[in-house]
Amino acid sequence: MTARLDWYGCATFSLRTAGLTIFLDAYIDRPDGAEGTGLTASDITEADWILIGHSHFDHLWGAERILANTNATLIGSYESVRVMERQGVPLERMICVAGGEKIDLSPEVAVSVYPSQHSCVWSHAEMQEPDVVCLGDLDVRWHEQQDRFVDLMNYLTKETSDATQAHIVDSQPGHSERGDGGALIYLLETPSGSVLFQDTSGHWEGVMETIQPDVAILAAAGRGNIDGEPIQGSLAQFVARQVELLKPKTVVFGHHDNWMPGFSIPVNTEPIVREISQVDPTVEVLEPGYLAGTEILQ
Repeated sequence: MTARLDWYGCATFSLRTAGLTIFLDAYIDRPDGAEGTGLTASDITEADWILIGHSHFDHLWGAERILANTNATLIGSYESVRVMERQGVPLERMICVAGGEKIDLSPEVAVSVYPSQHSCVWSHAEMQEPDVVCLGDLDVRWHEQQDRFVDLMNYLTKETSDATQAHIVDSQPGHSERGDGGALIYLLETPSGSVLFQDTSGHWEGVMETIQPDVAILAAAGRGNIDGEPIQGSLAQFVARQVELLKPKTVVFGHHDNWMPGFSIPVNTEPIVREISQVDPTVEVLEPGYLAGTEILQ
């Protein structure tokens, strides 16, 4: 039995295994001029489960349409469920989690939920290349982080392209008003092996070192967050540290395309791959294009 992975851009994937189609995040729509598949969430008609990493629009928006078009069940934070209920999704089609839960998706597939951290998005207005070393921003308290995030949203809604601004306005009905809602990571156990899904560059070190997946889907964008503080180093070093903790056989990157021009960049993954090879040269790094149907487990 195999497991096949399709990338829809940003941090959204679908995993097909053991007769299930499992969406990992649900953000598929893109502003004009952005990289992507050309599809929208409304085009999705096959899904059994949707696992949402956190509640920001570029992860959650679209889930309401996938749920409307399929018989899928959504698993996400209490904030993600609140947002989806506001969009008319019945509560019985959703499961609230906070980390620590294990859920059977079928007799052959289960998912374990772990608490995580969001990247330090408040520390920058635009993405940096992965080999750029970022220092400082330590011990920035919650209120200042919120003020910086407001500044970021003002920039996105006033100083980016008309297409990006319109896209952000369109996404607001599915956007959380209460931050990321608590970032989560998921470990899927399948007949072919295990798959870790992470949709933003942050983690608790004590959590990550307890998980050893066969395949790790790791976010490769932004300023890494380690135990609540921004990494004093580069994104490449952050991702390599995660590989060191997780010890996967295979790594797949996510969130690394130019999904929202004016904020995102097309990440050059070569520095990340080099850092990973220094940690463990046996790790296979897969970089599939959109909708490539990549076999990740055999």
